[in-house]
Amino acid sequence: MGSAIPYPVHFFAKEELFKIPVLGWYIRRVNAFPVNRGQGDIGAVKTAQRVLEAGEGLVLFPEGTSSGGETILPFKSSLLAPAARQTHSLTAGLLQYELRDGDVSEEVCYWKDMTLVPHLVNLCSKRTIQASVYFNRVREGSADRKQLARQLHAEVLRMKHAFESRENHRQLRHGYEEMIKCGG
Repeated sequence: MGSAIPYPVHFFAKEELFKIPVLGWYIRRVNAFPVNRGQGDIGAVKTAQRVLEAGEGLVLFPEGTSSGGETILPFKSSLLAPAARQTHSLTAGLLQYELRDGDVSEEVCYWKDMTLVPHLVNLCSKRTIQASVYFNRVREGSADRKQLARQLHAEVLRMKHAFESRENHRQLRHGYEEMIKCGG
C-alpha cells in the first residue's frame, strides 16, 4: 500500500450497538462490522483478513472497551493478527476531547455503567465539544500480533503525552496572555 489511507475504511463495533435504533443504522452506514465478544474474535479476525486482502482500510480500537480517557488501556491483540501476518501500512491514532462546560470523562466518554439515552441528552446539551484526532504513521510493524499491540500502544501513549505537553503549554500561554490583557 502507498502512503494514502485506502478507501473504503471499515470499523468494528460491538454487536449490541447494531441493535440500537438510529445508532445501529448509523453504524451500518459507516462500514462497520459487528464483533461478538462472547464468541471470541474468530469471525472478526476473518473479516479483518478479508478487508485487508481487498486492499481496503481497517480502523481498530484495540483497547476493546471504553474508558474515561485518562489513560490508554492495554491493547487486545487478536484483531491485529491479520496486520501482523502481512505487510500493511500502519497508522496510530489518538482521539482527544475538550469540553469547557463540563467533564470529558463523565460527559463525553461513554463508559462505566452509564445509560445511553440520558448520556446522549446531556452530551447534546453541551455548547461546544472540541474533538482532535492525531495520526502518526508507524514505520515498521511486527510479525507478532502481541508485540504489534505493545508497539502500537506505546506509540499512542507517546502521542497522548505529546498532546498533553502541548496542551499544558497552550493553557499556560493562554493564562499568561489573559494576565497581560487584565493588566496583571
